[in-house]
Amino acid sequence: MEPGNDTQRLEFLLLGLAEDPELQPLLFGFFLSMYVVTVLGNLLIILATISDSHLHMPMYFFLSNLSFVDTCFTSTTIPKMLVNIQTQSKAISYAGCITQMNFFVLFAGLDIFLLTVMAYDRYVAICHPLHYMVIMNHRLCGLLVLVSWVVSVLHALLQSLMMLRLSFCTDLEIPHFFCELNQVVQRACSDTFLNEVVIYLATVLLAVGPLAGILYSYCKIVSTIRAISSAQGKYKAFSTCASHLSVVSLFYGTGLGVYLSSAVTQNSHSIATASVMYTVVTPMLNPFIYSLRNKGIKSALRRF
Repeated sequence: MEPGNDTQRLEFLLLGLAEDPELQPLLFGFFLSMYVVTVLGNLLIILATISDSHLHMPMYFFLSNLSFVDTCFTSTTIPKMLVNIQTQSKAISYAGCITQMNFFVLFAGLDIFLLTVMAYDRYVAICHPLHYMVIMNHRLCGLLVLVSWVVSVLHALLQSLMMLRLSFCTDLEIPHFFCELNQVVQRACSDTFLNEVVIYLATVLLAVGPLAGILYSYCKIVSTIRAISSAQGKYKAFSTCASHLSVVSLFYGTGLGVYLSSAVTQNSHSIATASVMYTVVTPMLNPFIYSLRNKGIKSALRRF
């Protein structure tokens, strides 16, 4: 197949996590159960925050948006993986691969921005409690979520358009269970320098930048908590952001682990296995982290 091929007939092969046929039923059951738990858990969070008037606050508004995004995030990869295992097919069309990659980049970016917005919300709640409801009004909350969506959509569209300029030859096997951006770029037989520059700049601006904002917010939060005289007051202030801090640590920790492992090792299957942590496990654990550590969510779920 020559460069400039007919992309309508082009197909990629997703090699998945394991090639052993005996492991396929086990993988199917494992990922199906995790996907069901993820969808149901995040759906419960959304329904609880909508139905309970006590949770009509900025913090829970952002949490319900995060739950929706996490559900969509896993839905971009796991259903296709389950279908491939069930049908014993590894193929995904060129259009399907680009579409999957586009939505994966979109919802990954939204996850990052919403976690940053939630960090700012906790900063205002703890460092400026008397002005919290004035600062975090409905207009600002809606605007922050809207900006997160607009920037994420534009970024995903940019990466997709950059991908469309590439030509693909014969090496179309992707050692992953979904069309991961870097893996697809590496399969191209045309010059990928511009794509790699865009990916690098986007990573710095859209991942490192929000992380810096989260760290700054928590530096201010820790400084404010240290100034509180009573131990009970310190515990109460810290408990309001413990769930969010746990989710941030889990998301960035697993994502950074995958990035570092890809830089150290050339074993693509190991990288694919590590990717399961932030693409599947983290969205599944988020509802449990918030429901177990948040009295408002627990009370709302019991009433619901």
